[in-house]
Amino acid sequence: MFRHQKELQFEVKVERPDPMFARQVQEVLGGQFGEMTVMMQYLFQGFNCRGEEKYKDMLMDIGTEEIGHVEMLCALISQLLDGASPADQEEAGKDPVLAAIMGGINPQHLLVSGLGGLPTSSTGVPWNAGYIVASGNLLSDMRSNLHAESQGRLQVARLYHMTSDESVRATLRKMLARDRYHQYQWMAAIQELEAKNGVVVPASFPAESEQEAQPQAYEFWNLSEGVESSEGLWAKGSAPDGSGDFVYLADPEPQGQVYKPLKPAASLHHDLDDKVLQK
Repeated sequence: MFRHQKELQFEVKVERPDPMFARQVQEVLGGQFGEMTVMMQYLFQGFNCRGEEKYKDMLMDIGTEEIGHVEMLCALISQLLDGASPADQEEAGKDPVLAAIMGGINPQHLLVSGLGGLPTSSTGVPWNAGYIVASGNLLSDMRSNLHAESQGRLQVARLYHMTSDESVRATLRKMLARDRYHQYQWMAAIQELEAKNGVVVPASFPAESEQEAQPQAYEFWNLSEGVESSEGLWAKGSAPDGSGDFVYLADPEPQGQVYKPLKPAASLHHDLDDKVLQK
């Protein structure tokens, strides 16, 4: 059961209307790594969690918090649009650089939402459920969550430098702080799950009859020009779980056969008859 509380999680105020910035904020609302994505990702992971109850409870806590972040961003966008008119779009277009990059304000803020937030990215792409990850494997999901929070915080940090409105910046600082904690949180969960099940997903594969420690599990293949990649920890030292040592192959050789597909049936109309093939 969900309940809505009227107070926002943090104060949201703006010093002046800024329809251009409202369009930019849309990215961290309805973009691939926006608050709508993490909200749905954490909630679906929580809804479907079959692991320990503490993980489900934690996911539901954070997923519910993200609902509040979506509400905060909608409030921010609405305030940035207060008083906006088609004349604002004309004014924004006077700066040739801004006009070229942004194309003015988002016309959907005027035509579709009536000066409100939209479930879209900054370029108007509708939010997509394909953005979320909810696999049922807790370690895999927690790693996806860390990635999502990292990308989300990066975008909020970039937005921070795109405005001089100190009231807006105050709101963004709160979001940056929560995104920092959420990264810590997912790191802690990952560390705990790795200690329980190992660092490789899924932990239940291969079966006992399989040979897990085959050479290819520890080889780095140099498949681009240069050998600078040999200096990384992925090319030397031991695997994180201590099961083997890494090997750097400077010039790896193919290990498979030359594949020659069978000639297709005439009904497929590939038109690869003997005469064509001989040419």
